[in-house]
Amino acid sequence: MYKAQLVIYEEEHRLLTEVCEKLLRDSMARAIFLVDKVGQLVTSCGQTENIDTTSLASLVAGATAATGGLAELLGENEFPAHYHQGERDSLYIALVGTELILTVVFDNRSTEGLVRLRVKRAGRELDTIFSDMNEKAASTAATSSGLFAEITDEDIENLFSDTF
Repeated sequence: MYKAQLVIYEEEHRLLTEVCEKLLRDSMARAIFLVDKVGQLVTSCGQTENIDTTSLASLVAGATAATGGLAELLGENEFPAHYHQGERDSLYIALVGTELILTVVFDNRSTEGLVRLRVKRAGRELDTIFSDMNEKAASTAATSSGLFAEITDEDIENLFSDTF
């Protein structure tokens, strides 16, 4: 099934980024990435300059899809979060709503418990913003379809004809 790509306006992007920046501070993380389920980076903050954000976004979406497949095999709807512990850095990846993936990169200055706690609060805020965006998009689509419903084949024909 085809799903239209989400359009995020400047104000919404600012709100999403503000929530991520607050999460970065509150969780003492190194970096935060907000990714959609198709692997597009929505926003990021923190120490991102040495990270290939395009690859990270794609891999996070792929890992989330694979984790969803594992959940399905075990009879679960999904695993809403997963954690990867490294020698130096760790990742905490959590689903937000139905379309977003929040990724937190953190080191030994923080803990999985603190990150998990702060992600829970940030996730609620992000979900609210995303829900508002979807309502706005649905409203805009309904208005747009109403405008185009008035256009007839004859109107289109006249628009492209050489005579006025």
